[in-house]
Amino acid sequence: MSAPAITQGPFQKSLYDPQEFTLSFELVPGRGGRSKLHTKALELARSMAADGRICAVSLTDNAGGHATLAPDVIGKEILEMGMDVISHFSCKDKNRNMMESLLYGWDRIGLHNLLVIAGDYPQKGYCGHPKPVFDLDTVHLIDLLTHLNNGKTSHDLPPTSFCIGVAISPFKYSEAELKMQYYKLQRKIGAGAHYGITQLGFDARKYQEALFYVEEHGLDFPLLGNLFIPNIHVARLMHNRAIPGCMIPDHIFQEMERESRSGDKGKKARLERAASQLAVLRGLGYKGAHIGGPGLEMADIDFVLSQAAAREHQWSDLLGDFQPGPAPGFYYYQQELSTGLNRKEKTPLAAPKRQSLLFHFSNFMHQLAFVPEGRLYRPAQKWCLALNKTILRRPLFWLEHFSKFILFACQNCGDCTLAEYGYRCPQSGCAKYLLNGPCGGSVDGWCEVYPGQKRCHYVLAYERLKSAKKNGHPGQGYIPPRDWSLTDGSSWVHFYAGLDHSQRRCGAEPERAKTKKE
Repeated sequence: MSAPAITQGPFQKSLYDPQEFTLSFELVPGRGGRSKLHTKALELARSMAADGRICAVSLTDNAGGHATLAPDVIGKEILEMGMDVISHFSCKDKNRNMMESLLYGWDRIGLHNLLVIAGDYPQKGYCGHPKPVFDLDTVHLIDLLTHLNNGKTSHDLPPTSFCIGVAISPFKYSEAELKMQYYKLQRKIGAGAHYGITQLGFDARKYQEALFYVEEHGLDFPLLGNLFIPNIHVARLMHNRAIPGCMIPDHIFQEMERESRSGDKGKKARLERAASQLAVLRGLGYKGAHIGGPGLEMADIDFVLSQAAAREHQWSDLLGDFQPGPAPGFYYYQQELSTGLNRKEKTPLAAPKRQSLLFHFSNFMHQLAFVPEGRLYRPAQKWCLALNKTILRRPLFWLEHFSKFILFACQNCGDCTLAEYGYRCPQSGCAKYLLNGPCGGSVDGWCEVYPGQKRCHYVLAYERLKSAKKNGHPGQGYIPPRDWSLTDGSSWVHFYAGLDHSQRRCGAEPERAKTKKE
């Protein structure tokens, strides 16, 4: 396992020690700056610091899309206790300049452990719903952090020492959703991520599947399994898919409902289940576990850890408690019937779907005019750049915009990425405008923000790319962040002038040609 250049604190030391099983615990800061919730969170962190088995406290960043106390504020207080901190860093509320500014501050005060996430879609706040930002996606943010860690910025700054964590969602049960999750994981690792934490789930095969995928692709990447202990209220929300990316199988939820009618409202039963799940995670080969859940106290955590240690050598006998139930859906690997887990043999893929005439026409025109070997490439480049210098530049722009708006719902970003995703536009198709793969919040192929109304952009893109039988896959390559200075300009002109994403490299300003928009 390859550690960051500068290793600091108990979390990183444990993460890269092959003899240790790394444990972290997630706290969710609430609203306000001086609430009782924060007092209880700090008391729990202090207890864990004294206990010593939990090596880091994880702090969420506006969880659920609601405004809460920023993780760096409470994180600084926890650092002063001697407890290590993992700060969530989401993309939903901050543009790239604000991200960089915050990272300078976090580096200065010693918040070096990060969990980089896209973030839940912003929910109603002051005077209505806020504007979702998503200026960078997680792959962009990891790339920015890698540049900061390497000291390779345009400002010649001293290198930072961030340990970059990312989320992975193996609990997807359709081929398109699951494969796009793994493709994005490869992009995250390629951009410089150091470790991963899974989304929460109750399916042992899916937990193992993530480990197999990392091993199969030779990815030197420690994984922590997510161990969330919900009360019945949160379990109902998860079962009803009200919390993006989280799911509880029907048979386990029914057990939780039955347990909640007991005298302790099911507390003992859910702690017992968590202890068994922790033993299974360790038995499967996870590097550690990321524990969380509402209302937990140090005595509860002690019970789970102690019971898990007692069950460690019988973990395979506990696998039956973590099966998905009937008709679970697609798995990346085939099942090993003797254990109920996976064998290292891939599941055959479904036959590609037939695509529309629009797809074939779009691909034909792209190969003809936007690939250097295409017959119309040179003439199109010559005429677009020439017209851009005349009074016909705006008619050229409107011709492009109207045609692409009718065909692709074009949002006029001036930096077209249609060809990368099967001629589907992420600016109009993805609610979070993500350019390098999906978030983890899709539900049965539906968009997290518009469930039942709008299909996930990346599910549709996967189906098109699969039918096109292109070399490589969406886990390869990298699409740089959108350059907002190109908005309301011709993407044709920007492409032929070498200004769009196909020519741009992060960490350096492109040499700009003069392209008039007005």
